[in-house]
Amino acid sequence: MTTTAFKEPVRAQAPGAAAARRPRRRTGRFRRASLPYLLLLPALLLELLVHLVPMAIGIVMSFKELTQFYIRDWGTAPWSGLANYKVSVDFDAPVGKALLHSFLVTVGFTLLSVGLCWLIGTAAAVFMQDAFRGRGLLRALFLVPYALPVYAATITWVFMFQHDNGLVNHVLHDQLHLTDKPSFWLIGDNSFYALLTVSVWKGWPFAFLIVTAGLQNIPRELYEAAALDGAGMWQQVRRITLPSLRPVNQVLVLVLFLWTFNDFNTPYVLFGKSAPQAADLISVHIYQASFVTWNFGTGSAMSVLLLLFLLVVTGLYLMFTSRGRRTADG
Repeated sequence: MTTTAFKEPVRAQAPGAAAARRPRRRTGRFRRASLPYLLLLPALLLELLVHLVPMAIGIVMSFKELTQFYIRDWGTAPWSGLANYKVSVDFDAPVGKALLHSFLVTVGFTLLSVGLCWLIGTAAAVFMQDAFRGRGLLRALFLVPYALPVYAATITWVFMFQHDNGLVNHVLHDQLHLTDKPSFWLIGDNSFYALLTVSVWKGWPFAFLIVTAGLQNIPRELYEAAALDGAGMWQQVRRITLPSLRPVNQVLVLVLFLWTFNDFNTPYVLFGKSAPQAADLISVHIYQASFVTWNFGTGSAMSVLLLLFLLVVTGLYLMFTSRGRRTADG
């Protein structure tokens, strides 16, 4: 017995129909592919106007003999070539020697501030990992220094560091009797410790926030298994917490380093236009070289040198951390 299959007749298509659909499909695909770039275009234009254009102008200014005599029309300032850079790196001359001193102070300040911020933030995040009554309130209190405006918080510390009626001297000298006499915190060698205190107080909540977010990705089963094997709290932190937080800490340390090394608001509000020698950070030093002595060419050269230094340090840091990550994964 045979059956006959009836097929629906094939409809004839116009020769140009398939060709007409093809460009329309390509156009829609192109629109979908270009939509993310169109959405990013306003942000890229703003980034160009706010950061890249002033950076390019600053590089051009570093090759000019730009002083107060050409400030109204800086384009007419004569070219000086590499003279501003030679003055900045001549460490036997007063300008270069002062810049080197400021650079060394900034390096020491940055290392101490970043290390203390990371240590205090990590310890607080690990302590706050377990649930207990009042943990939410304590977390909110920890984030208060980071949430406060920089100027308001730093001015508060200026009053606290006052010699005669400041809270710091009142506690250390009058109540705890740790010093023989009230100390001057905003001048002399103590200015470095005052600046470091404000920087750590302001920066460690950010480290606490980032590490707390990183701890949420560590499975609790790892800690439970380690506890069953007899591992104590320090062993759990050393064997589980720190290795798991390595990618987070790598980014955190880099961000803290860049923020602290370039910090201008904190020393400027604490000390004003002329910071003490012990707390002469390079950001304030470049400001003094540019806007106090009116030598914008030399100040621009110092800024370019600082930019190159940070780019080199960031590149080396990323290279070594990525190599270490590949070694650990392998």
